[in-house]
Amino acid sequence: MFRNVAELVEQATLQNKKISEIMIEQELDVTGRSREEILALMDRNLKVMEEAVERGIKGVRSHSGLTGGDAVLLQQYIEKGDFLSGETVLDAVSKAVATNEVNAAMGTICATPTAGSAGVVPGTLFAVQKKLRPTREEMIRFLFTAGAFGYVVANNASISGAAGGCQAEVGSAAGMAAAAIVEMAGGTPSQCAEAMAITLKNMLGLVCDPVAGLVEVPCVKRNAMGAANAMVAADMALAGIKSRIPCDEVIEAMYKIGQTMPTALKETAQGGLAATPTGRALEAKIFGIPLQKK
Repeated sequence: MFRNVAELVEQATLQNKKISEIMIEQELDVTGRSREEILALMDRNLKVMEEAVERGIKGVRSHSGLTGGDAVLLQQYIEKGDFLSGETVLDAVSKAVATNEVNAAMGTICATPTAGSAGVVPGTLFAVQKKLRPTREEMIRFLFTAGAFGYVVANNASISGAAGGCQAEVGSAAGMAAAAIVEMAGGTPSQCAEAMAITLKNMLGLVCDPVAGLVEVPCVKRNAMGAANAMVAADMALAGIKSRIPCDEVIEAMYKIGQTMPTALKETAQGGLAATPTGRALEAKIFGIPLQKK
């Protein structure tokens, strides 16, 4: 059993195993299921992610009308070949958006670690799939690696926007994805932790301010930025760049920031973008509420 990232990395390093293997072994110990059962359950999660990305890329629209179609626009933009960012990064962004647009349209997604942050992990996974050409088992292991870091955050801090702001949701998801990308690309357990730390510390303080209280604006585009953040952080870690602040301390800092964050900025739709004139106007339009003048 591991309680934090330091213990996770230590176990993987001393046993000469991947982070994903340590997580699989922990699942074996905790659940009592067989390895085949555990891998099959994660494969089912992977399939849900695949279907969500495929549906989102084709185009969906939420019932509120606030979100939908952006994943299609990004794919069309990539196809033109005039993009400024790297193709893999943009593909990750588009697939993260696709997943969250499906969520907003009441479709089926896999919470990683939450529904509001469900786009980052699959978005990055299916983008790097083109470049790294992983086996099905390696794709499943990607999810176990992400899960290992998510497990640490959930048990030492928070993955709830209502408790810690969007840093706890999209921030955690981005860190999980970055660590998983590093392992899939052949990085060490230590480099996985560095990627997580680099990602999360650059999303500290991110508030949760959903317009009209819906998991749409700015949630979908925050998943896009989370995916881009994860991709860049993974490259930095693979290049040998380290976080000056250890991963566990970054997670603790995130938790403390969430504790001191005003309630208005923690999923209540009372502050931030939700409280802007346009945010309030959209809320009034969606719910048919007369817009109050101030």
